[in-house]
Amino acid sequence: MPFTSDVEIYYETAGDPSGEPLVLIEGFGGQLIGWHEEFCALLADAGFHLIRLDNRDVGLSQKFGGPEDVDGGYGLSDMADDVVRVLDALGLESAHVAGRSMGGMIAQTLAIEHPRRVRGLALFYSIPGRSPRYVLHGEHPERLTVQPRHGRDEVIAYAAAAHREARPDHPESEVAWARDRAAEAYDRCYAPDGMARQWAALMRAPERLERLRAVGAPTVLVHGRDDPLLHWHASADMAEAIPGSELHVYPGMGHWLERHLWPDYVAAITRTASRYESALAAAGQDAGQDAGQDAG
Repeated sequence: MPFTSDVEIYYETAGDPSGEPLVLIEGFGGQLIGWHEEFCALLADAGFHLIRLDNRDVGLSQKFGGPEDVDGGYGLSDMADDVVRVLDALGLESAHVAGRSMGGMIAQTLAIEHPRRVRGLALFYSIPGRSPRYVLHGEHPERLTVQPRHGRDEVIAYAAAAHREARPDHPESEVAWARDRAAEAYDRCYAPDGMARQWAALMRAPERLERLRAVGAPTVLVHGRDDPLLHWHASADMAEAIPGSELHVYPGMGHWLERHLWPDYVAAITRTASRYESALAAAGQDAGQDAGQDAG
């Protein structure tokens, strides 16, 4: 199985290897299988070479403690470094990066601390810091304690019930998908203690809004106007900070990727990739003109 070396980060690839590389970073506690396979297929059809990874402390990636450990001693910078490890393992100098929720925070950190590794940036329902203006879900101090363990059937039933509660308008087929992913995640690696350690990393994360003003990668931000966890003002503020960024705030969208909006998301990521290619071509043309003038 494909792992990075010094820190064991598990990753998978899909789509045409000659396409534009696109890293998908999952949110808090989520494994790489959280990216819906049909959504990934749309991205692959758009020409992207997809790279998904299990963040540290979940799935098949390295764990930074055991059942009684609630802090792994790492932060978002370390998790961004894990993405760099995956790019290095694949021999890629850079890639487009899309992250959702915590994954978007990791993507921000990557763009700030490793700007040359990021071609374009897509941030889905993310925040640049822990301001009460952005965080709607409260502090959740219980997430910094030893996490209870549950049986497989209980975990699957909880996932289905949580999906129904959060998205009552969704058809039963979507609930079934949530149930199946919970079963697959449990069978891949059930390690709820990793969530406490990821939460500790989030709690110590520095504010990023001012640092985002230096991000030069083409960026698109997507947020739901009805997100019950993270306020869409966060994406609006980041769009104001990141030069030339594109912002979409969708009514009726919560803290998830809505199926009927998948084509919009893919189009937005594709436009961002095209902006990168255009900027690259313009830079090459300018360099050629400068070389011609020097020769003259």
